Amino acid sequence: MIRPTEDQQYYELTSPTALPKASGFLWNNQMMIHMNCRGYAVAQFMQPEPAKYSHAPNLEAKTFMQPEQPYYAHHPGRFLFIKDEESGYIFSAPYEPTRQVPDKFVFAAGKHDMIWTVEHWNLRIQMTLTLPKEGAAELWQIKVTNTGSRKRKISLYPYFSVGYMSWMNQSGEYVPDLGAIVCSSITPYQKVQDYPSIKNLKDKTYLLAERKPDAWEVSQEAFEGEGGIMRPSALEAGTLACGDARYEMPAAVMQYRTEPEPGEELTYRFVFGPAKDEAEIRGIRERYFGLHGEREQEAREPGGAESGNEPRSSTGSNRENEAAAADFSEDGFEKAARDYAAYVAEGRGVLTIDTPDKELDNFVNHWLPRQMYYHGVTNRLSTDPQTRNYLQDHMGMSYIDPRSTRQAFLTALSQQRPDGSMPDGIVLYEGAELKYINQVPHTDHCVWLPVCLVTYLDETDDYALLDEEVTYAGGEKSGTVFEHIDLAVKWLIGDRDDRGLNYINQGDWCDPMNMVGYKGRGVSGWLTIATAYSCIVWADICERGGRSAEAEDYRQQAEEINGAVNRHLWDGDWYARGITDDGVPFGISADEEGRIFINPQGWSLLSGAADGEKKAKLIRAVEEQLESPYGVEKLAPSYTAMREDVGRVTQKHPGSAENGAVYNHAAAFYIYALYAVGEKENAYRLLRKMLPGTDEADIRRRGQLPVFIPNYYRGAYRQFPRTAGRSSHLFNTGTVPWVYRCLVDGLFGVRGKPDGLRIAPQLPAEWNEASVVRAFRGAEFRIAMKREAGVSEAEVYADGRLAADGIVRGLRAGETCEVTVKLPL
Repeated sequence: MIRPTEDQQYYELTSPTALPKASGFLWNNQMMIHMNCRGYAVAQFMQPEPAKYSHAPNLEAKTFMQPEQPYYAHHPGRFLFIKDEESGYIFSAPYEPTRQVPDKFVFAAGKHDMIWTVEHWNLRIQMTLTLPKEGAAELWQIKVTNTGSRKRKISLYPYFSVGYMSWMNQSGEYVPDLGAIVCSSITPYQKVQDYPSIKNLKDKTYLLAERKPDAWEVSQEAFEGEGGIMRPSALEAGTLACGDARYEMPAAVMQYRTEPEPGEELTYRFVFGPAKDEAEIRGIRERYFGLHGEREQEAREPGGAESGNEPRSSTGSNRENEAAAADFSEDGFEKAARDYAAYVAEGRGVLTIDTPDKELDNFVNHWLPRQMYYHGVTNRLSTDPQTRNYLQDHMGMSYIDPRSTRQAFLTALSQQRPDGSMPDGIVLYEGAELKYINQVPHTDHCVWLPVCLVTYLDETDDYALLDEEVTYAGGEKSGTVFEHIDLAVKWLIGDRDDRGLNYINQGDWCDPMNMVGYKGRGVSGWLTIATAYSCIVWADICERGGRSAEAEDYRQQAEEINGAVNRHLWDGDWYARGITDDGVPFGISADEEGRIFINPQGWSLLSGAADGEKKAKLIRAVEEQLESPYGVEKLAPSYTAMREDVGRVTQKHPGSAENGAVYNHAAAFYIYALYAVGEKENAYRLLRKMLPGTDEADIRRRGQLPVFIPNYYRGAYRQFPRTAGRSSHLFNTGTVPWVYRCLVDGLFGVRGKPDGLRIAPQLPAEWNEASVVRAFRGAEFRIAMKREAGVSEAEVYADGRLAADGIVRGLRAGETCEVTVKLPL
């Protein structure tokens, strides 16, 4: 049902119905498209704020991508209708909207393209989507092959959804000299001061065709008629009506009539996307279809529908002209594909693994760094990413492009307030503003500065960054990076009540926990523990940077904070999540719902708050109350009713998102903490649950391909087991850099130190051996790990010489080191 290709570059699905929401995604710096196996799409582009060019068939609110995206008949999509002109039989590719079950179906989600292959009625349809490296445009190639033994007479109808563009002004028409359907709209506005920005928006959506169509339709209503989208009435006629849309909802539909011989393959290419005006569309045509694209249109035989003659079929000399058209335009498409593939390939990680778990190998070697790279180069297609997201996403880039991580820290710190606090979002463009959740005050953002910085320093040893001078927000004060982060940690330490617990305001890492502390008294158990951990991390950085006195002071601060945590938050078997404005602890054994939360448990292992006895108790509590077949849940039992002293997290559906889902970001924190305290078996078991399992039932339950980690799998396993495990299909998540840290620092134990690479693997007992190629500061370490009799503790040999402390030193950029690690049986 699902399988990686032999070259590991694609993951294939062989049924359109087994995993109907299975999907892949592509992106560049200006756009993103998320396509499912059946042809539905969610796409957006930046101008500079996020916008859409393929809309739903109703007036849409400005929303983020939706969890567990519901698809429906008129959901935006990219389809090809195929009609057998002799019998009248109609089907569609990839599957929607006619839902005729094909004889063969393969959806291949790739790193730099997506390919659908459908065989039905002795025809093979191959649809390929890729993007350019720059610009918001979808590049589609459709190949149609006659696999039968006789000549066929068929019509092909590429259908690209445009949808409800604007209540103010929307229309569409075929523009002959562009060879494109161009749909136009005006973004609605009311205030006169909004006009200067509105007038520069890309309010046109175009479908640009390499080959001139025989006919077209631009009115969605006229195309569908009484038959609807599953059996459009317009397909009953010999040719489409060549209609337009005048303040009607547009669609981009073209028709190609052709008579392929047995074995003949026809190729069609299209570009779909947004544009400001027709001049921009003309430039796009020239870029992908050649400088002579317009002249080629004029050189075709007369008889196109726009001339008033009957639309002609693609036979005879027309077929020769179309072949010539393909020849001159091929380089535009091929170059774009090559450039985009090279762009995506830049997102290589620092690990290549070979283990007994081949599914894990495939994901770690190919898909995990890709997802991490997407976050780092796009900033989730936001002009004001949340501060915690921005820092953690760029923590992941430490393994891919450390220079971008360095710049991200400088950017973030330039927006730090002079009192040391951080804003709720990082503004990336002049004129951008903090929006949505970034207008709600959260108190955790300073935590992520030292926690994320340490990964960058581990990878680069670039302690010179700490001496860079950066201006604070407002421009009246500046300080070094060290002074900025030192002030941030001091702000965390100071933002505590008389018990020594950190205030939560209207949220910490958990955005919707918005009513715990809005009166100014509520505190966060997790944030208090995270503050202690931040002090420890910052102390280590201070020590390595030659500031021993500061290091000792922060370690004492961490000890004092941990003491407050144990006095006020330990509930006997686990730590409370917090204490409300009215002094009520929550996340405790006395609660019927929201009894235990994962974050305080994992971070207490990192901060050292949990001693050996507490560690054993909380790990057991997590296993008994939070672990499910699909991972560790964020909280349990899920809330089923509003709790007004906790907030809107309790109003989310039980088991979804922050209300008790297997929220993978939080799960990754916990797994990282387990590795930090040597709980390797528990850590690996939970890590492996982040990917769809090896048995078919688990794959069907999750419903997604293992080409990304979703932000959650449905939880509430003990309350609502029927729906538990379903993927959210959202690939925007802070999970991925933490999973990579789990691999680097924990499972394979190949973490950087100032003077070299420390090798201390924590392989699960079921693995007798594994190998890792680790790229590190320009050098390459080829590491073979194997269990051997007579070995009592790990032994590390670099080029045959024992590294007594497990640290391999002295390797320079461009050099390779052969490392052998002997492990106990």
